[in-house]
Amino acid sequence: MAIDAATVRRVAKLARIAEPEERLEPLARELSAIISFIEQLDEVNTDGVEPMTSAVHVTLPMREDVVADGGDAERVLLNAPKSDQGFFVVPKVVE
Repeated sequence: MAIDAATVRRVAKLARIAEPEERLEPLARELSAIISFIEQLDEVNTDGVEPMTSAVHVTLPMREDVVADGGDAERVLLNAPKSDQGFFVVPKVVE
């Protein structure tokens, strides 16, 4: 799959990335090379290969599900710089 400068321009616009016009053609060539490398992976026969999340077979260590001292809201709220009616109060960051 070949990617042209117009496609790079459109993707950059959608991603809100400002790319100068002279960088569009080199980016198109780079992205085309990446896509062609990825397309090579389609040629690999993966029949009978189990999906995996790691290259090494590892069993995750399990811990006991033990009840810890929780449910003490007053003690938790001591960590809050400011609280009100049992809730953390944080400054507004979005207008």
